[in-house]
Amino acid sequence: MFRAVGKYLRYSFARIDKKILIFSMIITLMSLVTIFSARENFGNSKFVMQFAMTAVGMCAVLVIVNIDYRMFVDRYWILLFLASTMLLAITLIIGDTGANGTETSNKSWLTIIKIGSRTFQIQPSEFVKIAFIISFSKHLSLVKHSINKINTLMPLAAHAGAIVGLILLSGDLGVALVYIGIIAIMLIYAGLSLWYFAAAGGAVVVLFPFLWDFLNPYQQERILYGFQPELDPTGYGFQPLLSLDAISAGGFFGRGLSSGGFYEALPASHTDFIFATYCEMFGFVGAVAFLVTLIALVARMINIAKKCRNEFGSFICIGIAGMFIVQSVMNIGMCLALLPVIGITLPFMSYGGSSMLALYLAMGVLHAISAYEYNSGTKRQFRRYK
Repeated sequence: MFRAVGKYLRYSFARIDKKILIFSMIITLMSLVTIFSARENFGNSKFVMQFAMTAVGMCAVLVIVNIDYRMFVDRYWILLFLASTMLLAITLIIGDTGANGTETSNKSWLTIIKIGSRTFQIQPSEFVKIAFIISFSKHLSLVKHSINKINTLMPLAAHAGAIVGLILLSGDLGVALVYIGIIAIMLIYAGLSLWYFAAAGGAVVVLFPFLWDFLNPYQQERILYGFQPELDPTGYGFQPLLSLDAISAGGFFGRGLSSGGFYEALPASHTDFIFATYCEMFGFVGAVAFLVTLIALVARMINIAKKCRNEFGSFICIGIAGMFIVQSVMNIGMCLALLPVIGITLPFMSYGGSSMLALYLAMGVLHAISAYEYNSGTKRQFRRYK
């Protein structure tokens, strides 16, 4: 049995894209060190959970990398879309607002089990994000040749609109904006004319009064004060202003591990504002190291997409790269007080069971695509372990 397991592991690791693995693990290590160093702020449980989700995620990668994603997507992409809409609809009906309780009315969480005072929940939209990228990629690959025709765009709009609409109905504006960003990047890569984007932008401007009234009052205030946090320093501007203080306090080399500081008073210092916590500990040098690693990871995804021989595999890579780009820009923008605080995690850095596991599922798909479509020498490598 142990021999078979060892052979399986060697076979699986031979298929894994080493650059994707190294870059993603470096960022994960940065996250674990930051959360462990700030454990006095929120206890050891956050570090243990982040480490556990990383381990579970890596196990998932070792399984997914051996799946022929082409066969799976060809057979089940419509089922994947239907399952995604059903999961979001169920969350909308019976979902919770989160174990910690918030001021929002977002029904974005499903309770899995309650043990005493502890509640274990998942955020379905994180997993649906990966499923949507896969199903939308297959849809795009089928219609790319006529992408600029209205009768082609209508089904695509229905495909995307069903998912985004359900998320908006749950009240989670931030996640909906992430989906919209991913969709836009994938459509641009598919060759959609920029005139359509101009028309969509014009429609948003015309409908802005209606769209503004659609938002909840707290969402309106977050947006208004998000761009000028100094106007509400004790309210909606408190987090971004304190985040700026933490980043500034880090200086060039940082204040060091477990040194205490502004992050101790910063709400969500291990989730939405972990970039500020990390910068206070590791300074400008650490921030540059993180950004360089993140850019290298995204660049590798794009490189795989460009050299991928399968069109929908290429779209999947671009969709996942787009997810990293959109979330990173929005999260770091929040931490720098340049964008409103809308609850977006920083990939592989922010604490979160659902987000971390979903990211590793995405990495598993990337590894599978790299193994089947990109690395020409993998078949020779695999024979050694058969």
